[in-house]
Amino acid sequence: MGRWICHLCSRVADSWLLLLLVLALSCSPAAAVTASPSAPHVKPSYSFGRTFLGLDKCNACIGTSICKKFFKEEIRFDTWLSSRLKLPPSYLLSYSGNYTDDAQSWRLVDITRLTTKYQHDQADKRICTSLLKTKTCSLERALRRTHRFQKWLRAKRLTPDLVQGLSSPMLRCPSQRLLDRIVRRYAEVPDAGSIYMDHLTDRDKLRLLYTLSVNSHPILLQIFPDVEGWPFPRYLGSCGRLVVSASTQPLRDFFGAAPEVAADLALQLLAVLRSMGTNDLNYFFYFTHVDAGTFGVFSNGHLFIRDASTLGIIDKEEGSQLIDGQQEYKDIFSCLTVDCQSAFVSCNSIREKQSLVMVCQELLPKLLKGKFLQPVQEKIDSFLQHCADGLADDQGVNEALAKLAELLKPLRSCDSRFAYRYPDCKYSDKY
Repeated sequence: MGRWICHLCSRVADSWLLLLLVLALSCSPAAAVTASPSAPHVKPSYSFGRTFLGLDKCNACIGTSICKKFFKEEIRFDTWLSSRLKLPPSYLLSYSGNYTDDAQSWRLVDITRLTTKYQHDQADKRICTSLLKTKTCSLERALRRTHRFQKWLRAKRLTPDLVQGLSSPMLRCPSQRLLDRIVRRYAEVPDAGSIYMDHLTDRDKLRLLYTLSVNSHPILLQIFPDVEGWPFPRYLGSCGRLVVSASTQPLRDFFGAAPEVAADLALQLLAVLRSMGTNDLNYFFYFTHVDAGTFGVFSNGHLFIRDASTLGIIDKEEGSQLIDGQQEYKDIFSCLTVDCQSAFVSCNSIREKQSLVMVCQELLPKLLKGKFLQPVQEKIDSFLQHCADGLADDQGVNEALAKLAELLKPLRSCDSRFAYRYPDCKYSDKY
């Protein structure tokens, strides 16, 4: 057949291109194999490893609510957009990714670990050596034996004594009202809505306890959702030891921003902190630490709390319901991410303007210094210094920040860069 086609083509003297094409298709064995309809078409893809996701550690993990999207490639790391698909390094704390619900439109997401891979590994070793006296072990089997988890298994309701001594700032001064909210809004189970833990399996309880012990960030995103106006990115789910949430750009990326952008972000930052101190639910939120990655900015210019791991909560209605001595309780769950010898901090030591002072010391100077002409810059620097030095003078902090806000408002601009308030800002001073 191949020789007949070659003979036929040789008679077409002026069609060298046709001759070469036919010879390539009919006379080359390699080409014949490639063109064969029986040859399978291989779609480039990556088969996820349970180790990378942390699924091999479950149920000492966050959850599995979004695992299907990883395995169906409806969540992709940025490296998956290259020709050679590969997973990013496992030692990173966070990753940029893309998320879809329909395989057509994609949006950016942040994929984050509760703590570094190294800290996770060290905590896993500590669990095995302290509880079972072995170098490696089944984490779930070891943790299920503990006195604390046995109390969780018997409990019908999450009460303050079940979270005593956990290192999370959110649980340093827990109220029953806050703990009920955690159980009722826990998003890693399908039947949330009740303050009682009847709908939680033993596995669910261990995952919730583990998450609260390592980093309460994903829990805060679940119980204070953005759709209700809280300044947190949307929680999309978890898989193993990875959390997926809406993407924000860290505030550090805006330290070199134009003056009108810096003024806008500074005003938003002050507004967020005010809402954290005064809100309809009567919860007082405070930071134990802030840095350039604590806050983030969405693509529409809206500022949110990007990392809630250092956020504490005091219930202004009920107060802390731990009795004396419970806050200083220590067990393996108290030591998964911090030194068990770390100093105890009393709820009564939290100052009302603590977060504002931290922001004036660590963030606002980097955002605002050297951006404006004199004498405006001189006034801004003076207000910031007054705020930063005002830990013992709450009233002085309030006055300095009120004056700073009034100074910054006219320095903002109203255009499409600030989509979260544009075009409303053209018609109302409120925006």
